[in-house]
Amino acid sequence: MDRSVLPGEISGELAPPCSKSYAQRALAAALLADGESTLRNIELCDDTRSAMRCIEALGAEVTVIDDHTLRVKGGLSPRGRVLHVGESGLSTRLFTPLAALAGVPLRIEGEGTLLRRPMAMMIAPLRQLGVEVHDNDGFLPFDICGPMHAATIEVDGSVSSQFITGLLLSLPAAAGEYTLNVLRAVSTPYIDMTIDTARRFGVEILHNGYTQFYIEGGQHYRPADYGIEGDWSAAAPLLVAGAIAGEVTLHNVPLLSKQADTAICTALERAGAELIHEPDRITVRKRELRAFEFDATQCPDLFPPLAALAAVCEGESVIVGTSRLAHKESDRAETLREEYAKVGIEIDLSRHDTMRIRGGAIRPAVVTSHGDHRIAMSMAVSALRAAGAAVTIENAEAVAKSYPGFFEDLERLRIRTKVHSS
Repeated sequence: MDRSVLPGEISGELAPPCSKSYAQRALAAALLADGESTLRNIELCDDTRSAMRCIEALGAEVTVIDDHTLRVKGGLSPRGRVLHVGESGLSTRLFTPLAALAGVPLRIEGEGTLLRRPMAMMIAPLRQLGVEVHDNDGFLPFDICGPMHAATIEVDGSVSSQFITGLLLSLPAAAGEYTLNVLRAVSTPYIDMTIDTARRFGVEILHNGYTQFYIEGGQHYRPADYGIEGDWSAAAPLLVAGAIAGEVTLHNVPLLSKQADTAICTALERAGAELIHEPDRITVRKRELRAFEFDATQCPDLFPPLAALAAVCEGESVIVGTSRLAHKESDRAETLREEYAKVGIEIDLSRHDTMRIRGGAIRPAVVTSHGDHRIAMSMAVSALRAAGAAVTIENAEAVAKSYPGFFEDLERLRIRTKVHSS
């Protein structure tokens, strides 16, 4: 599906979809809980649907109460021998160790770009825990069989924190005591989200500066009534749209959230946008924008919206942390360089771990998402500043992975020019 986005101004209010990172964690915790949990403010993007399929396959009963509410009756008792994780990297790394709790042979299968994303970091730690693992040279599909046994293990955290999340949520429900020694932990705010989710369901996880985690097994997840907060990753492109093309107010995005992508506010302020903070909402208004510097190592999902912001700033912006982008839905650094070149914006990747973006005029063009939801949203936002004609985005349906209604929401914000009859 192609989508053409015309230049123009925006103004209005929205509530972005719920945090899919929190939603997937909450679904996993509800699976392990003894009883019925209610998950509110949930929206069913592709990744959340993948997590729902996984917990149902592992034994949970999921009832849709209304468009934004699920009831989950927990219980780990696999109904089959295959978990389909779709294209969700988090579901893969989250539900593989949870599946090992079941103590029966299970296969983890994915599709699309996920089949090219590395999963080797899971193999050695799972084996140290006593899990049988048969892999495909470090890629999906995996065949695993638990249970997990008490151990002290070492985990490489340099590629992603997602597998650490899977271990932290699964090990409290296993027997024994566990110590995780984590090397080079990245995206530590996402680990905070995991610990916060476990706490909401009655489980305690201790750590020492994200390098050592101490987990007492035999804990019991308790059912929870949980309202999931808005997704700062989905909010980021909308806030950038407000900064470059008018004004936008977003609801249900708490500033004290543990989500890493709250850092978009820092970048917007450095670029000169006007921000108005309220307890559960934020407004961003367009001002004269200047080049900025920002370290996105701990929040790599911000690179695409930051590229859209930098593209219209006066001067050269510098964003650090490109090493975190190689194993996403696309090679995001190279993809951003390639697609922004089509609209006339130069992105320099010649310096280690650094992206340099020289702002300028956005020209109309045909670009492609490379099947990456965040690239599609980034190009759509930059199109608001294109000179005179639309930017057309090929494979725009990729946004369904995290924000199915993104294009409709963006158009809802657009200021319509009134035509006066004579």
